Amino acid sequence: MGNKVTHRGKAKYLGGVGTKITGISRRQFRPNLQKVKLTTANGTHKSMRVCTQCIRSGAITKKIQNAPFKLPKAAEAAKKK
Repeated sequence: MGNKVTHRGKAKYLGGVGTKITGISRRQFRPNLQKVKLTTANGTHKSMRVCTQCIRSGAITKKIQNAPFKLPKAAEAAKKK
């Protein structure tokens, strides 16, 4: 699998930093991959390597670890009085 995005399939590519490059090889631009637990379309949970661009854009849905905290209804009613 290497350094390749699992979700979009975007691979690393080459680039230079100007005309006077001191090294022999050109630098590589690698995607910023993060290992994330996510929810698939059929509702199962899976761990994948996904680029940060996909996470920030909302292309994938992250797995919800815990339900958000909610106060009991009796405590909310007492708090309003």
